[in-house]
Amino acid sequence: MKLIVRWILLAAALLLVAHLYTGVSVASFGVAMIAALVLGLLNTLVRPLLVLLTLPVTLITLGLFLFVINALMFWSAASLLDGFAVTGFAAALIGSLIYSACGMVIDLAVERIFNRE
Repeated sequence: MKLIVRWILLAAALLLVAHLYTGVSVASFGVAMIAALVLGLLNTLVRPLLVLLTLPVTLITLGLFLFVINALMFWSAASLLDGFAVTGFAAALIGSLIYSACGMVIDLAVERIFNRE
């Protein structure tokens, strides 16, 4: 149940990103659900490999290159799906920052709600 609630809230966060920032557009809530799923899969499967491969650059930039990796994941998800669009790399960077901030708040809220028992 916790996973489904988190997924729905992350899809809503993606709609919020599209509403707050004009560089990101999402056609509908269904597209947002699929995009949240694709983003989750990319962050689970591809991101760790990219982080490992770019470790020297990440160390040199004191971790700031991780923002670039997050933006690439966001941009990749948008390029894979119809109805979810990002206008460029800068839009992907800003959109991924907003989405990550929403994701942290959602994770905190879901953990507090489901761990009350």
